[in-house]
Amino acid sequence: MTTTLDLSRSRDAAASPARRPNLTGLTRPALAAALTEAGLVPPEKAKMRASQLWRWMHHYGVTDFDRMTDVAKELRAALAGAFDLSRPEVVERQVSVDGTRKWLIRMAPGVEVETVYIPDVGRSGALCVSSQVGCTLNCTFCHTGTQPLVRNLTAAEIVAQVQVARDELGEWPSPKEDRRLSNIVFMGMGEPLYNLDSVADAIDIIADNEGIAISRRRITVSTSGIVPELKALGERTQAMLAISLHATNDPLRDELVPINRKYPIAELMAGIRAYPELGNARRVTFEYVMLKGVNDSPTEARALVRLLAGVPAKINLIPFNPWPGSPYACSDWGAIEAFAAILNRAGYASPIRTPRGRDILAACGQLKSESEKERASVRRARERAAGLQTTPDAATAPGNEP
Repeated sequence: MTTTLDLSRSRDAAASPARRPNLTGLTRPALAAALTEAGLVPPEKAKMRASQLWRWMHHYGVTDFDRMTDVAKELRAALAGAFDLSRPEVVERQVSVDGTRKWLIRMAPGVEVETVYIPDVGRSGALCVSSQVGCTLNCTFCHTGTQPLVRNLTAAEIVAQVQVARDELGEWPSPKEDRRLSNIVFMGMGEPLYNLDSVADAIDIIADNEGIAISRRRITVSTSGIVPELKALGERTQAMLAISLHATNDPLRDELVPINRKYPIAELMAGIRAYPELGNARRVTFEYVMLKGVNDSPTEARALVRLLAGVPAKINLIPFNPWPGSPYACSDWGAIEAFAAILNRAGYASPIRTPRGRDILAACGQLKSESEKERASVRRARERAAGLQTTPDAATAPGNEP
């Protein structure tokens, strides 16, 4: 049974008119069924028509049915009347001095997420996608955790993040060689295993060889440890697994990653050891953020080695990326290197992740919708400075500031 949070509490989204279904978020079987249910294609031709549309949407990246030149003109018009292929609105684009790109994408009124492209990661470059708007887990070192959960993203909204990135990187039709975008990591906003149905469907779409065609071995799903869903994740997606660990004992992990109080470390490790097809070719990545004076001692490094004994693993050491109001500081570089040396001597690959995109708050743990960053008091101050008259309303009245 899938654990899913249905928290579509956005007032604006609820008030918006019904939109035509977006076909880009449908799996192949669902796409064929949608064409038949709409009365546009007879059942015996649905699979063939779905394959035609699939290639246009996911290989060529088209957003207009009229560009589907091997589909009859009358059918193209009917499809345009019943369905949608449009991209969501890109509200803001930022480019870091190191080449990292961040997009703020508005999926619907009041529903915004951040997506980050990191060059020179994996084979060519990695896209860090979000699975929820906000997050419920409240990890104390994570900026996203300070933003309330708005709702889960749909499969279409997850796939749209990849489409937006490929639009802007100029990667249509889907290249087989010399890709700038070669890897997908579910390490953006939200806990993917609280939205497993949409994540699994999105991975099926992204990995399809006749479309976006990013191998499942190049798709990594990071979780803070929703233990009951680990097996289902492996069975349904065959994705690579990453665990947001950050501590080796329950008292400290309870503080850093509060979901640990529900699924403590011993239970988490048992779930990891049972992950489907776990082995040297499918190692688990353990993410460990380096917090000065908190979890970065040689004693903690040796405890980590003991904790991971027998698990095919690599350990990403992540220098803490500061954000406004954060209670933590990044470990000294010497402490990080000493920590890594202990892990390396024990036989674990333990690369120190180079911080990327810090200047645009695009680094690990820094994502948070722009709509949540600017408080109403700041807006009012700016308006007063500009000589504008402000009137309190539902968005700016005391007690309603984001």
